[in-house]
Amino acid sequence: MKQSIVYQTKSFRYAFSGLGFFFSKEIKSTIHVIAALAAIATGIFLKITMLEWTIICFCIGLVFCTEIINTAIEDLVDLYSTSRIKKAGKIKDLGAASVLMASFTAFAVALIIYLPKIIRLFH
Repeated sequence: MKQSIVYQTKSFRYAFSGLGFFFSKEIKSTIHVIAALAAIATGIFLKITMLEWTIICFCIGLVFCTEIINTAIEDLVDLYSTSRIKKAGKIKDLGAASVLMASFTAFAVALIIYLPKIIRLFH
């Protein structure tokens, strides 16, 4: 039991270390933070419902998760690929595509939630 608690504590420490690295060293994280803050500010301004907040938060988390996984994939490929190999490029492109798809999904959800409320403001 004691060993399990020590293991769990270390795994949380590693996870928070990864988050710290991502948010302090990756320029892409800044772009996502700005987009997330814009989505949150818009939600506050438009007084979205609790369900809509849940969906927006899920989308924000989805984009961050895919970007973190993509960063890990890129670092792993760079670690094992010393030269420009076609397969390595494809792997990195697929990782980046996952972030793009998550971002498109989040944008579509934002349009579905925010656009009708914005239109109502002007009518």
